[in-house]
Amino acid sequence: MDVLWDTVPATSDGVTVREVADALAGRELAYTTVMTVLDRLAGKGMVQRERAGRAWRYRAAASREAHIAQLMLDALDLGGSRDAALVRFARSVTGTEADVLRAALAAEAAMTPGADGPGVGDDGEQRHRQHGDHRRSDPAGSGALTDRVAPPADRASRPDRAGEAAER
Repeated sequence: MDVLWDTVPATSDGVTVREVADALAGRELAYTTVMTVLDRLAGKGMVQRERAGRAWRYRAAASREAHIAQLMLDALDLGGSRDAALVRFARSVTGTEADVLRAALAAEAAMTPGADGPGVGDDGEQRHRQHGDHRRSDPAGSGALTDRVAPPADRASRPDRAGEAAER
C-alpha cells in the first residue's frame, strides 16, 4: 500500500504489477507475489484495478489518511464504551496533536449550518448520551467533559512527537 500511496497520484491511471515490483526491488519479492498481494487487496476493496491492454493497473481506493481514519472508526466500534475510548484517546495525544484535533473540529462545526459546534445542541447541552455515555458536562461550566477513564500514566513524560519529527 505504501508504494501506491507514495508514488501514485489519485488522478493517475495507476501502476502495473511490474512497476510495483520494481519499486520494491530492494525487497527481492517475486513478480507473482506482488501480483497475488495486489489481487487480494483488490478483492478486499483496498485497491482499484482497471484493465489496460493485457495488464492490470492498480491504485489505492482511498488515501492513506482516509484509510487510517476508517481503521480508527472501526476500532471504536469493537465494543465497550465508544465515548470512553474517545476520551482516553484525547487524553493520550500531545498538545500539538490536540491543537490539530481542535482546529479540525472547529472547521467541521463552521461548515455545518446551524451547529454550535461538535456535540452541542440548540440548548447548549453536550450530546453524549447517543452511545450510552456516562459523561456529563463539567459543573464549573468550562464545557469540559468528565469521564471515569484516567489519562495514561506516562502522558506527562511523553515528548511532543511533532517536535521530534521536526528534528529528524
